[in-house]
Amino acid sequence: MIFGHISRPNPCPLPAAIEKALDFLRTTDFSALEPGVVEIEGKKIYAQILDLHTRPIAENRPEVHRRYLDIQFLAWGEEKIGVAIDTGNNIISESLLAERDILFYQQAENESMIEMIPGSYAIFFPQDVHRPACHQYQATAIRKIVVKVAVSELN
Repeated sequence: MIFGHISRPNPCPLPAAIEKALDFLRTTDFSALEPGVVEIEGKKIYAQILDLHTRPIAENRPEVHRRYLDIQFLAWGEEKIGVAIDTGNNIISESLLAERDILFYQQAENESMIEMIPGSYAIFFPQDVHRPACHQYQATAIRKIVVKVAVSELN
């Protein structure tokens, strides 16, 4: 996992596909776009623009992806995201890997929370369990952008 703020330079060189995704986040006016999918580089790199409300931690399931990494970016609002390394010990709640590249767990072993503010981003690799859209204090409207980058593009 990599955590940062879009206004700060990257801490180290990143693969070109991730740089392209971060550049999209830096240069796009998300207040001018409707929720939906924006292709950045076809199905290799694309963004999901989501308007939603945060929920209690217990109402959101931890998840992982295998074919794509997630770059979760908060455009406005505030949220917490649960994070953990996928140890292989988590009990699967639902597997939609074939259909949607998502696997849900019942709980995440050794989970920690990160606080997202507008401009924050977190890059989740296939070994990173994450539980997005949790509220800090109460349900809050947020706009988040999830950029999906195909793992095959990281070479």
